[in-house]
Amino acid sequence: MVSAFPSLVSAQWLADHRHEPDVVVIDASRHLPAAGRDPHAEFAAGHIPGARFLDLASLTDASSHVPAALPNTAQLTERLASLGVEPGSRIVLYDDSYVKTSARAWFALWSHGVDQVAILDGGLARWRSEGRALETGEPEPGHAAPITLTSATGIRTKTQMLANLETCAAQVLDARGADRVYGAGIDPVHGGQNGRIPGSLNLPFGQVFNPDGTFKPVAELRAVFAAAGVDLNRPIVTTCGSGVTASVLLFALHLAGAHDTALYDGSWQEWEADPATPKAQGPA
Repeated sequence: MVSAFPSLVSAQWLADHRHEPDVVVIDASRHLPAAGRDPHAEFAAGHIPGARFLDLASLTDASSHVPAALPNTAQLTERLASLGVEPGSRIVLYDDSYVKTSARAWFALWSHGVDQVAILDGGLARWRSEGRALETGEPEPGHAAPITLTSATGIRTKTQMLANLETCAAQVLDARGADRVYGAGIDPVHGGQNGRIPGSLNLPFGQVFNPDGTFKPVAELRAVFAAAGVDLNRPIVTTCGSGVTASVLLFALHLAGAHDTALYDGSWQEWEADPATPKAQGPA
């Protein structure tokens, strides 16, 4: 999928273009339960002027057996229409979350065929650090003609991941911290045992960012993936705890020029909960 719209935009780009009628800014913040933060309340207290609130936490397919599954086509179509996102809009996503949830929203849109979508580099923190204005309150309710979406692509199931253990056709890259991937004990985020899908590589998602929260340049991203043992020319499936930070790696892979990538949406939360799936612990 090729887009003339850049996938990553700076705060300066957004400041220069946000008043254009086809540019839609969306806050995709969502937080880990332990953070004790309310993204909707924080949005109302201060957001990029003109932004709409995605409510990413509610944008999941409850009919799926996958925990916190990506939204289905109908859900995503309805949500975009309710935010006033017109067909042909250029969408800029941002967040103020430790787990960089704008990447999850980006993948949900990208996988359904929306290519006019970008992430604000550095998120709300970058916007604030540059002294740019914020707006308070709630935007007026919007409504737009539905965008035509495709069926989701680039998503792998547990069955497919089990088959990959036999074929090793795709590299599996885990975005969680090494303590959760290689350690024993209880997973501090989702519960259950720590561990990994056998054969997984590990790249903690924070390693694709600069200290200020912006993405590393392309050459540095490629070097980070290479250091983790990833071959960008071979198929790659990302995983994590529940499919959120795995989406960060997918976006970084996209920036780095990898094309054959996918998300295991069930991730470790689904895999660990099934007694029949093989699991690895300890050093690689």
